[in-house]
Amino acid sequence: MREIDVSEIARVVKRLCISANCNLPAENLQRIEEATDQEESPVGREVLQKILANHRMAARGGIPACQDTGVAVIFLEVGQDVHFVGGGLTEAVNEGVRLGYQEGYLRKSLVSDPLFERKNTGDNTPAMIHTEIVPGREVRITVAPKGGGAENMSAVAMLTPAAGVDGVKRFVVDQVRRAGPNPCPPIVVGVGIGGTFDMVTLLAKRALVRPMGSHNPDPAYAALEDELLVEINKLGIGPQGLGGRITALAVHIEALPCHIASLPVAVNINCHVSPHETAVI
Repeated sequence: MREIDVSEIARVVKRLCISANCNLPAENLQRIEEATDQEESPVGREVLQKILANHRMAARGGIPACQDTGVAVIFLEVGQDVHFVGGGLTEAVNEGVRLGYQEGYLRKSLVSDPLFERKNTGDNTPAMIHTEIVPGREVRITVAPKGGGAENMSAVAMLTPAAGVDGVKRFVVDQVRRAGPNPCPPIVVGVGIGGTFDMVTLLAKRALVRPMGSHNPDPAYAALEDELLVEINKLGIGPQGLGGRITALAVHIEALPCHIASLPVAVNINCHVSPHETAVI
């Protein structure tokens, strides 16, 4: 059994909160550069050039690429041979978020009650923590700040199996059409298929932290990712909703087995920043 002091968890979470908001993943930057060459609309091309300039300036200055530094979504993959010492794991993650948002001068976006008293918690806690127990002696931490504009464009549908592949494609493309410019395109589209009502939305969110442009290992789902990207980029929404070819940079699908009577589908959208960063302890 390997012992890990939770102070190490807090330290890493703090660092990831700051870095994820200030540094675009390298693959995202490369994809936006490629999209700039592919965009046919002059306005769309200019928007993409400004987006690139913004990201490079943010990285150089150590400042957030977007004013919305989001809710702190944390994925923890905990090795089953790890024993935490020095305190509670959840408390350590929240301490890392609190320190990261405070010392990184990141906007705190969380309110304490969703309906009756929308008072800012002041430190962007509690984090939204998803924990998975995996084999091994390591802890893999992914911090994925989630902005409100893109999150509000999420949707879930409990389709019947008769809807099939065409039904899934219609739901995903229609949801991106309805989202329009709201999630600050070009976007990354996370799609969950299968599982249950609760699991399918988590699948869609997990899909957003895959390396941009990576494919599902199942060839059928990989082909569907490519088909959906083509269909979405035919919508004409374009960069920042000003028209053009590049509405989405990537579509990522994650799937799970499901009930014989169900076909759950969820869409979770990120803007072109798609902030996330991972560390392994």
